[in-house]
Amino acid sequence: MTKYIVTGGKPLRGKVALHGAKNAGFKAMIAALLADSPSTICDLGLISEIDFAKKTISSLGGNVASLSDPHCLTIEPQNLNSFEISPELSIKSRFSPMYVGPLLAKFGRAILPVPGGDVVIGRRPINRQLDGLQALGAKVEFRNGAYYFESKNGLVGTNFRFHKNTHNGTEILIMAACRAKGITIIENAALEPEIDDLIKFLNLMGEEISRVAPRIIRVIGKENLSGAKHTIMKDRNEAVTYACASLATKGEIVVEGADPKVLEVFLEKVKEIGGNTQIKENGISFRFEKTLTATDIVAAPYPAFMTDWQPLWTTLMTQAEG
Repeated sequence: MTKYIVTGGKPLRGKVALHGAKNAGFKAMIAALLADSPSTICDLGLISEIDFAKKTISSLGGNVASLSDPHCLTIEPQNLNSFEISPELSIKSRFSPMYVGPLLAKFGRAILPVPGGDVVIGRRPINRQLDGLQALGAKVEFRNGAYYFESKNGLVGTNFRFHKNTHNGTEILIMAACRAKGITIIENAALEPEIDDLIKFLNLMGEEISRVAPRIIRVIGKENLSGAKHTIMKDRNEAVTYACASLATKGEIVVEGADPKVLEVFLEKVKEIGGNTQIKENGISFRFEKTLTATDIVAAPYPAFMTDWQPLWTTLMTQAEG
């Protein structure tokens, strides 16, 4: 396919089911490398980050097996034989640092070429992630365009506070702490529900991770973890996409699987502009009822209005008065 042809002018109506969250699925695949036996992860979206994770895990000696359901994969980490992410793979994703924790747990070493990022956004520094890994006892050197990590005697639990809370940094530190000796306390941790989904999966693997306060996470390191079966949480960004499409076209869409608990601030804004929302047993209905009115938005980390929702909301607001 080289192009999409969209004929507009019609309200969108009907039902649509969500799949697993983009920002949770491939991260669970990486977390599965911490175990000593296979894990099965279901409701994965059919997206490029999943394909990238497959290639990276395979390049490290692991195996990713497809099941009869294309949205389910089995991750087999038993035969990992490399602790180096290839430059070709690392440059394609800003999430490649997430492999460092599992590789340190398996080999006591990891080599990470400079990770990629979004060209439009610009440079995405990883200094906060590096600070957290060093606090756990990892030695880090940068030379010849790559980061070299080492923890010959294993990582050790610590108390670490992020100077500024970071979604991906929190995930990286949690995963590294899973196989560290002792207890790790992470302060000023991020609150995103995708992080709690990762915690849920790791606990199924035999970990003990808990939020002792909203922004404080405790990880009790384990010597061994076992594979587990996990179904990824539904994608809240996908839910917002359908909701905005429904309201912008003066239609009505039932978004099956949408969780009001992780969309609270968005639902408040929809009501504020005059949109109709109804919580149903299997999701949320979004319906256009009257001319939409303008409102202001301030994007911020969860539980505030999500940055990823801004372009969707901007498009919707072209149909509002004010």
